[in-house]
Amino acid sequence: MRKLYIIAVLVVMILVLESFSNSSGKTAVANHGQINEKGFAAMIQKNPDTLSWKLLGEIKFLKKQDKVYGEVQFPVINTKLKQTQKKRIVMSGFIVPIDNKSYALSKNVFASCFFCGKSGPETIMGIKFRGGNPKLRTDQYVTIEGTFRYNDSNVDDWIYHIEDAVIVKGK
Repeated sequence: MRKLYIIAVLVVMILVLESFSNSSGKTAVANHGQINEKGFAAMIQKNPDTLSWKLLGEIKFLKKQDKVYGEVQFPVINTKLKQTQKKRIVMSGFIVPIDNKSYALSKNVFASCFFCGKSGPETIMGIKFRGGNPKLRTDQYVTIEGTFRYNDSNVDDWIYHIEDAVIVKGK
C-alpha cells in the first residue's frame, strides 16, 4: 500500500512539472504575478544562459584616450560574453542601491563592493527592471533574469547591464 502511495505521488509530481513545460523545452518563468501587455506568451522564455561572476571577471583593460578624462582603461570584453550580447541571461548576486531610484547587482555585499575599493568594475551590473523598480533591501541575495548588455565604450556607464529584468528567486 505504501509503495502504491509513493508511486501515485511521483506520478502527480511529474504531471504537475510537465504542465509547466511544453514539448519544445520552453518553461514558464516566474514574473511575480505581473503579466505585461503581450500576455502569458511573453512569459515563456527559451532557456536563458546562466552567467557567472567568474566569467564576467575574465576581462582585460586597454588604455585609450578619452575626450573628457584623458587616458582611461577601457574594458576588452571576452568572446563568450560578446556572444551573449542582447540575449536572455540569468545572474545571481547581492543588491546594492545606487541612489533612491536604481539598484545594481554585485558579486559582493555592500561592505566590500566595487564602490568601497575592494573590487573592480567587472563585479557589478546595472539593473533596469521590467515595469519599474521593486522594493529591495541592501545585500539581498537575488537571482535575476533579463537581457544582457555590455558596454565597452562609455566610461560613464557600467560595463555590464541586465535590462528588462525580473527577479526569479530571492524576493
